Amino acid sequence: MGRKSALASWLHELDAQDIRDILVLRKDAADTQPHSLRGLADELSTPSSLRLAVDGLDRACRDVLDTVVLLGAAASTEAVAERLRCNGKSSRAELKRTLGQLRRRALVWPAGDRLHAATGLRPADGEPPRRITPAPRAPRRTVQHRGFADRAAIAPATSTVDGVTRLVEFCDNDVVATRSGVGLRELRRIAGALRADETRTRLWLELAVEARLLAVADQDRRVLPTTRSDGWRGSSPANRLAGLAKAWPRMTWTPAKPRPALAEQPADTGDTIRRGVLGQYAELAEDEAFEHRHEVVADLVWSRPAAHSPAATEAALVEAETIGLVALGALTTLGRAVLAGEEAAVAADFVPPAASKACLRPDLTAVVAGLPSRELGAALDLAADPVDGGWRFCAASVRRALDAGNTPERLLARLAEVAEHGVPQTLERLVREVARRHGRLSVTAVACCVRADDPHLLAEIARHRSLTPLELRPLGPTVLASAKPAGETVALLRSAGYAPAAATADGRPVVERVSRRRVEPPARRITAWAPWRAPLTEQEVAKLATALVERERPKPRSVPPRAESRRMSTVRLLRDQSLVLRDSEVVLLAEALVTRTSVEIDVADGPRTTIRHVVTPVDHASGSLTVNDPHGEPHVFLVSHLRSVRSVIT
Repeated sequence: MGRKSALASWLHELDAQDIRDILVLRKDAADTQPHSLRGLADELSTPSSLRLAVDGLDRACRDVLDTVVLLGAAASTEAVAERLRCNGKSSRAELKRTLGQLRRRALVWPAGDRLHAATGLRPADGEPPRRITPAPRAPRRTVQHRGFADRAAIAPATSTVDGVTRLVEFCDNDVVATRSGVGLRELRRIAGALRADETRTRLWLELAVEARLLAVADQDRRVLPTTRSDGWRGSSPANRLAGLAKAWPRMTWTPAKPRPALAEQPADTGDTIRRGVLGQYAELAEDEAFEHRHEVVADLVWSRPAAHSPAATEAALVEAETIGLVALGALTTLGRAVLAGEEAAVAADFVPPAASKACLRPDLTAVVAGLPSRELGAALDLAADPVDGGWRFCAASVRRALDAGNTPERLLARLAEVAEHGVPQTLERLVREVARRHGRLSVTAVACCVRADDPHLLAEIARHRSLTPLELRPLGPTVLASAKPAGETVALLRSAGYAPAAATADGRPVVERVSRRRVEPPARRITAWAPWRAPLTEQEVAKLATALVERERPKPRSVPPRAESRRMSTVRLLRDQSLVLRDSEVVLLAEALVTRTSVEIDVADGPRTTIRHVVTPVDHASGSLTVNDPHGEPHVFLVSHLRSVRSVIT
């Protein structure tokens, strides 16, 4: 007898309560609503159902299951106990518990004095278990005011929003290339520019991609902002945090797994790990916290070994703390909102509002209290370089603003608009000094020419050794010809200490702008299509278990009168095709089919909603009910979607 046949035979020996216990733990099989115990055995033996069942086992159950599979036909309770050295009272009790769990999941069941394992099971990789892994100590809890965790999460949440914002802007202004992912060298370069460590930079990259703010362009494999990134950057800090917090549990790459950032790999279990961490902390009351994080990690690794490993779970916990979902050993209000899908309602409590003013200091630095608004950030980035704690003005950064077509008056006016206490004199002197020297030289793209009003300055440039690659030669007292294009000529002149301004052939200044590219965000991952079927409730599961057992019982043979044969055959068909309708409702519907009378039906329209119709049944075939509405229009409903049938009260 095959194992699938053995499973079906064992199911026939169980009562309705045992079948109900199996259906509760194997909901994927219950939701298919099998019509017989043989059909239930087929559903329980599918690879996807077995994988879901095994993934829900704890470490001890997995040890016992692997041992049963390895023993094969020689498996018995005593053989498993001997192999796992269950000699003491506590170990025997644990073996009894694990075998009970495996039995209720229909993974291992008794057959006489032997144990049978479901077909298709394979032992876990690695050495076979030598004993049942004991459960770790339950994570200890302590009383903690629920507001403490929320306040502690503000700083990391704000830092994450700021970091992802700066990362998107960096990818907009710089070239971030990727072939099979962002390599370590490129990741370190980005981390240095953003003043962050590699771990946080990797998290920001993956978060931005999962939130569909960054994507890899197909033509040149460059990481670019998406079309939706502009709206995200222009929104409030609270909306930005809500988008990132919502995206984090969906990230599928395994935390702490060595690989290039953004590398394309098969679907991983990272989303299961991250949701598992949030679910573990969600078990706490609002005024509780875990005392030791290592106890939380150990408990998750033991209770869900298929998904959780120590390194990955610890890394996922660090990520949750970085985003502000977990703090001080407790789940924050934002973390609970993410589990409920209501992160937008509470995100404003975890980031300060966008600042529109900055403090410009006499030491040529700028400091912002909180996150800068997009306008403030653009103004500071125009004329200053980002540094730790803010921005710093220098001659090169001011020259960059002048190269963009700004006059010194316009630049100072724009800085005055965002300055909380005005523009300091040191900064004003720097801007005017750089402006005085800016533009004394102009570069025209002929191929190209360098022009100046001072012949002595041109003579000095022509003799400069570092400018030899330009092959400068005089075309006149105030004009030099260059063998390099205008862009390279301007760059070499600036590296030599001069401050040329690019110009067109007729002398008009050229405003230097970086081209902005946008890509469409990739489509979200969609699971394989399956016909919609509402999940069964507890009452429906119990009714299904009873129906499966009742159908297998032998029924007394009786020959109905000829006049009742059609009505009773219709009742039997309807009862087999609907596990929700009561017997009285099935009889009422069959009577309406035979006599063509109207009834009132409720039809499922989603997981928990129904639509009511008054109809006249006219035909029934292949699990579908054909009816006419009061206007005579025909409609077709699945019998399995009917939730109730009532007589029409006239």
